[in-house]
Amino acid sequence: EMLIYDEEPNFALTNDTFMSVEDQFSEDYINAEFHERSTILVDGGENFGVSAVAFDTHEELLWMGNQGGHVTSYYGADLQKYTSFQVHITDEIRCLHTIDGGILALSPNSLRYQMRRGLPLYTHSSVNMEEMQCLIPMKHSQDSFLLGGHNPRIIELNLAEGRELQMIDVGEGGCAIMRQQSRFLCCGDPSGKVELRDPLTLKVEHSLKTHSASLSDFDVHGNFLVTCGFSNRQGALSCDTLLLVFDLRMLRALAPINVLLDPLLLRFMPSFSSRLAVASPTGQLQFVETVVSEPDMTLYQVNWPSAGCVVSSLDVCSSSQAVVVGGSGGSLHLMSSTHSPLYNPFSRQTEFADPIESYDPPINLDDTMAVLAAIPLPLSDGPLLSDWPKQFVSRGYRRTPPIDPEILKTMKMQGTVGYAPNPNTRRRNQVSEIYTRRTDGGRGNTPSVTGSGEDQPGFVAIPKRYRKPDIKYNKAGGQSTEGESDIDNYSKSGLSGLEATLPNSYCNAMLQVLYFTESIRSVMLAHQCSAEFCVCCELGFLFHMLGSGAPCHSGNLLRALRSAKEASALRLILSDTSAQDANLLLLIQSWNRFILHQMHSELLETKRKEAKIPTFVYRDTDFPCIELQNQRKKRVKPELAEEMIEDTTRGETEVSWLFGSKQTHIFTCLKCNNKSSKEATLLVHNLVYPHNKGENNEVSFCQILQMSVGGSQITPAWCEPCYKFQPTLQERKVKTLPPILSVNCGNNNESDKKFWKDQMDAVVLKVLQGSGDLKTSSSLRQCRYGSACTRVGCRFKHPQQMTELGISVPSHLYQSHSWVPLSLKAVLSSTGQLTITANITSSETNKAEVTYNLYAVVCYVNDEKKNIVAIINVASAH
Repeated sequence: EMLIYDEEPNFALTNDTFMSVEDQFSEDYINAEFHERSTILVDGGENFGVSAVAFDTHEELLWMGNQGGHVTSYYGADLQKYTSFQVHITDEIRCLHTIDGGILALSPNSLRYQMRRGLPLYTHSSVNMEEMQCLIPMKHSQDSFLLGGHNPRIIELNLAEGRELQMIDVGEGGCAIMRQQSRFLCCGDPSGKVELRDPLTLKVEHSLKTHSASLSDFDVHGNFLVTCGFSNRQGALSCDTLLLVFDLRMLRALAPINVLLDPLLLRFMPSFSSRLAVASPTGQLQFVETVVSEPDMTLYQVNWPSAGCVVSSLDVCSSSQAVVVGGSGGSLHLMSSTHSPLYNPFSRQTEFADPIESYDPPINLDDTMAVLAAIPLPLSDGPLLSDWPKQFVSRGYRRTPPIDPEILKTMKMQGTVGYAPNPNTRRRNQVSEIYTRRTDGGRGNTPSVTGSGEDQPGFVAIPKRYRKPDIKYNKAGGQSTEGESDIDNYSKSGLSGLEATLPNSYCNAMLQVLYFTESIRSVMLAHQCSAEFCVCCELGFLFHMLGSGAPCHSGNLLRALRSAKEASALRLILSDTSAQDANLLLLIQSWNRFILHQMHSELLETKRKEAKIPTFVYRDTDFPCIELQNQRKKRVKPELAEEMIEDTTRGETEVSWLFGSKQTHIFTCLKCNNKSSKEATLLVHNLVYPHNKGENNEVSFCQILQMSVGGSQITPAWCEPCYKFQPTLQERKVKTLPPILSVNCGNNNESDKKFWKDQMDAVVLKVLQGSGDLKTSSSLRQCRYGSACTRVGCRFKHPQQMTELGISVPSHLYQSHSWVPLSLKAVLSSTGQLTITANITSSETNKAEVTYNLYAVVCYVNDEKKNIVAIINVASAH
């Protein structure tokens, strides 16, 4: 406004042109630190104002909630709309908090957990949630959150379990604002008091009185607590222009900060130690320092789209490069110090929808010269329209080219290898293409190396089904794009396979045996507990995935095994460097003993804790990014080296009912005849072979098993009366027989392997004597390959086959007959005497007899790749 007084005779207007208002302030705005980067009208902004804003701490997203219960996210500094969804029909959004798996939106009476893509995961509401205002996570548990509002209680909610853990009484004033500090949990009520609570016990440690009338907002950073609010002046509320500062180390007030505006909201700048942003109701913004004596006099004014708008929300990103202000008029204003601000120092990539591919230039429908091959075909797992019917298609293989006759003429044999000079009839890396028809039933007229046509070049002694296949995997552990159907090519049964991408995948064969044991599978699928690294839980999850029929990965189970101290003590956990030198024969037998004892101990521990666990625990399968944090209590583990259940795990579980054999061990000192006994339950039995392993001593497998389960042996043991180690007779009296018999065969030394070979020779010799097909060595020719012969059913004499008897045995008899019977019959007398015989006939058994049928065998294939194969007699349901 300009006033002109006529009383001044010398006053005259100049002819100079006046500078516009925009030009007067343009230089100051250019040199200012922050600029209004983007301004948009939010979804529903014409009817509802903005009630809450929050920067995403994991991605470059800005979240907004309005008074109509709608939440919208914006990407980047241009505020590109990302997702938009309705949280509540009528209530406003009062607080937004981002976590790793999504966003939490708090309304007055409910809490919604939503994915960033907009899919709802979980909604919690209860009678205790009334006029909720604020939300903050707890420091000691990432699954627990504190909910406060205008009610006398703070609610502790566990998001993983979906239940309220406890209620904390805060008085009639309630708790409208909560901030987290390293030492305290700061809670502010509307009356102007800030309570400092212990983060663990949530008890009040100190109390600060800030403003006389009401507390508007406060924030905490480091050891500073700054508040703004209202005071009573002449019976009315007036806004304090001073920001109160408190030192949380000394718990005393510091010099207040004077600002140029009426402070309503404030936030600390996370990248600075003492700088904060202050906003007034009219949209003015000022950045002040808590330690500088002269405050910054620069003010920023938000350009409201309409008159009467007031500031309703304020937030600062973690990088301090952007400040967002929300107004009651439905507008969102982004202030930034750079043209392309980053919300977080290290943000992860935001998932966007796949863009629609456009083909440029477009193809006209009338263009007969258009190249249709320029349009890529979509990827499809099903058959294509251009596929030929199966009856018209046959797979063709490239035949091996014939060997040059010049090479055959000059070749000299050294054992099984032939050497010949290069005739130089073909250039280097040149291969001739052969187009010849197959004749004589598919056999070509390519001459063989030996000229007989009976040898099979490239034959490997180990059958193909027992070899370790080479399957290509990508870095993530899954199959590569080129080899996605490799497992389907190796298995036509429709049963699930386990991927062997880790060094500890040697246990996959035993996992298959446990899965196809129906009783064990049912127990593991029904097991539930809250332990973080529970082997039984991981087995249940793995068995559930195996039931789908798709290839599975046992990485989660192997991670749980690495956390078990017993597995590390038994050296069952392999690293990438030690996997090549590992003795898989001993490892798989130790793992068999370990997994049974581990399942028994965990099931027993779960039964002991059932009385302490609540009857209902909420579990939502739609929680993809939440992990339970209930830590397992420390307990004493069984000593697996003793191969029996000690006092720490004494009790009955499903595993001990299925595999446990109750026995009485009697120890007799051979020097002083002192006797002692103890009760034990064995889950795994080790085969004990006789000491006199002569070549002509024929022993049946039933005798070996009977001696191993209920026999006696002399071993050195500690004798208390003698007070030293003495030869001790250990006798085992069997009380009960388990439904499932688990046996470790040993075979970890040459003596045991030779014993098995001698028994197999004796079994095959009986077969030959019964059929009358014995051929002496005088009537057979020596095989030219000698002991290196790998042909199936070779009819020539070999030095390793019964040379002392002068008998040559066809190798196929070793594959069709076995020393281990397919069925056993065990009889347990009242005195504990055990008798095991082969069950040859299928007659009905007595009540005292127990029949065992061979169900599964785990074999170790001793070659360069060291493979372990499981042979399982699966049920007809599979």
